[in-house]
Amino acid sequence: MSAFPRTRLRRLRRTGALRDLVRETTLAPSDLVLPLFVEEGLEGRTPIGSMPGVDRHGLDSVVREAGEAHALGIPAVILFGIPAAKDADGTGAWDDEGAVQLAVRAITAAHPELLVLTDVCLCEYTDHGHCGRLRDDGSVDNDATLELLGRTAVSHARAGAAAVAPSDMMDGRVGAIREALDDEGFADTPIIAYSAKFASAFYGPFREAAGSTPAFGDRRSYQMDPANGDEALREVLLDVGEGADIVMVKPAVPYLDVLWRVKQATRLPVAAYHVGGEYVMIKAAAATGHLDERTAVLETLTAIRRAGADIVITYHAKDAAQWLQ
Repeated sequence: MSAFPRTRLRRLRRTGALRDLVRETTLAPSDLVLPLFVEEGLEGRTPIGSMPGVDRHGLDSVVREAGEAHALGIPAVILFGIPAAKDADGTGAWDDEGAVQLAVRAITAAHPELLVLTDVCLCEYTDHGHCGRLRDDGSVDNDATLELLGRTAVSHARAGAAAVAPSDMMDGRVGAIREALDDEGFADTPIIAYSAKFASAFYGPFREAAGSTPAFGDRRSYQMDPANGDEALREVLLDVGEGADIVMVKPAVPYLDVLWRVKQATRLPVAAYHVGGEYVMIKAAAATGHLDERTAVLETLTAIRRAGADIVITYHAKDAAQWLQ
């Protein structure tokens, strides 16, 4: 390579058209997935205090919101359910007439070209807020939880979910869900595995939104230590071996190094979840005038794509899609 002055990298940065032509990473509405919270029995929508611009939706409202996302070029939504009642086992998770199941049917009927993905976990449905069935000592019983997750995934697939996304971080859950889906005739339903899900401080706003804060203890015994990158790859590769079709890293920005390593190691489609805490940091800084929201959001989402994400799940999806258009 010639040295300066013959080599001048600024030559390719001078005009917008030329900059676009040599851009290495693209960001488009088709890369995004919008998370939606649907609450059983709710009429209309209600704001979530910890997440400005994000609401809990009733059935009619979630159909409208999904339609608006689709009109902006966003190809998929992912649903999180809030039941009317909770119990120790989270039985509402696999209720065929539950909030998510009803929403899947309603959205797919109204917007048949929109992909409706579903989060598969029990934390929104249990009265203790943990992601599985508890033992007498209060710890989560990994193996007993697997059957419940399988039931939930089958119920979502029966309702018409385009893919199911287990987020519980139980060992062996991808294989258990794959077997349950296959046994019930849903061999073509993909699994998007939350494979590297870290025990993160950035989940606080989501837990308020979904009503899933643990009543005691924390989730560090099953979610990953933020210090461990090699273990993240082990988790991902185990999920791939159990039949995951897409793997996910969550959160996104604090774990871009993990995201890159996962993409290089698997060459599978990789998703990244830009979580509630990441969302509200930008919102808060923009509200005080410390940064420009549009510029910060698009830069952040582009960085997630550059690190290896084929799919970005983000609460900024609708705004980003409008800005990109």
